[in-house]
Amino acid sequence: MTRSIWWVIIPVLVILFVLLGYGLTSDPRHIPSPLIGKPFPQLQGVDLNGQPVNLGLVDDKPTIVNVWASWCAACRQEHEVLLRGARRYTDTVSLVAVNYKDELVNAKRWLRRLGDPYQWSLHDLSGRIGIELGVYGVPETFFINRDGIIVEKISAPLTDEKLAAGVALITP
Repeated sequence: MTRSIWWVIIPVLVILFVLLGYGLTSDPRHIPSPLIGKPFPQLQGVDLNGQPVNLGLVDDKPTIVNVWASWCAACRQEHEVLLRGARRYTDTVSLVAVNYKDELVNAKRWLRRLGDPYQWSLHDLSGRIGIELGVYGVPETFFINRDGIIVEKISAPLTDEKLAAGVALITP
């Protein structure tokens, strides 16, 4: 009886160690998106000035969609990267945003004080647009190629390197 139980325990332990090893080598911040490789959803709303906007490709250029909020500390961390990116890539890509679950007055104040890298920010106070995009939290950034296909999603603050890599994926 004791020999037969070891034939069960040893394979179970081997499987557990393999799974543990895999878990320790993977990046816990990487959250795969089911939208990668699919068309960016055509979503409608209003920007921070109350003007109607369509979220998706802008000006028939590859587009970066950044999801941000004024209450988000990590968004402040990536804001300088976005300001530099807006200057650097303005002729190559469109940069738009979803202002997620944020009070309108706070969002406007944030952009006025820190600078506005976006062509516009769709105001998503209810979080409905975020749900449609599968947003887990802010900041999140989508890179959309000229054909309207989501090529990459980053669920962390952007760095200059991550932004450059994302732009390289969506531009010819």
